[in-house]
Amino acid sequence: MLTDQFNRVHNYLRISLTDKCNLRCAYCNPVDLPRGYFKGSARMTAGEIEQIVAVFVKQGVKKIRLTGGEPLVRKDAGEIIQRISKYPVELAISTNAVLVDKYIDVFKDAGIQSVNVSLDSLTREKFFAITRRDEFNRILDNIYLLLQNKFHVKINVVVMKNVNDDELNDFIAWTKHLPVHIRFIEFMPFAGNDWSREKVFSYQEMLAVIATQYKFLKLQDAKHDTDKKYFVPGYEGTFAVISTMSQPFCSGCNRMRLTTDGKMKNCLFSKNEVDILGALRSGVDIAPLIQQCVWDKEKALGGQFTPYDENFDASSISNRRMINIGG
Repeated sequence: MLTDQFNRVHNYLRISLTDKCNLRCAYCNPVDLPRGYFKGSARMTAGEIEQIVAVFVKQGVKKIRLTGGEPLVRKDAGEIIQRISKYPVELAISTNAVLVDKYIDVFKDAGIQSVNVSLDSLTREKFFAITRRDEFNRILDNIYLLLQNKFHVKINVVVMKNVNDDELNDFIAWTKHLPVHIRFIEFMPFAGNDWSREKVFSYQEMLAVIATQYKFLKLQDAKHDTDKKYFVPGYEGTFAVISTMSQPFCSGCNRMRLTTDGKMKNCLFSKNEVDILGALRSGVDIAPLIQQCVWDKEKALGGQFTPYDENFDASSISNRRMINIGG
């Protein structure tokens, strides 16, 4: 069992298969920065991913989520999904859904039941402005395809002030006849994404906007949930807010991350990384490294900032771009 010094048990691993993506969202992969993809031997192979997964499972991991970049642009994504599906874990995936139609059968065969889809606008024009790619209709079609095939679909919406905060109630309306779970995410600071507190549309602001059109009720949140869940009575879907910047959920965190170049991060905002891939290739037992990495986890937000610090300077954070960490 992987436990940190604050008695938090860690049993959820997020693995980034690639830092490549077929979209170019500014908050994740800023267009004015060089792409800098990990290639060749710098990246974990399918076999190495499986070896590392085997160790994490022996340490008590019960859930694995595959992320990116866009995980499905990796040519051996199907093989990796198949390899991990052999282990006694709940397997899930986060995707922008551009390529989902090519992987429906792979998901089914692997026992994947939950798919998170990134979609920051319900209009084609604004979607293009955010992602710099004209894939809106294809993504919508693939969301409907997932629902038709009985997958549990969560829609991740990064809410940015004066960008897409005017669409909150449009997303809520979408849940009336669709069994989707909308998750509104506060804009978070990462290397190069031009974050400022003025661009953050907070949890309370979101609920206030939604309350102008809808009467909604609170749902019970599980111990390790990152989102605060709600529903509109009579609607098929639900919605939630991930309030990382205004009301962090660090006290119940059970997550670890493995980047595509094999570095372990014990927090999304941790400045320190442990080279799991390098150790594996050198024949070193990686279990103690994993255990120590978890033990060293800070109490909240990687120890780099606090949610209510009005003087917080995002440039002071030591971290990667979001696309180089994994969503």
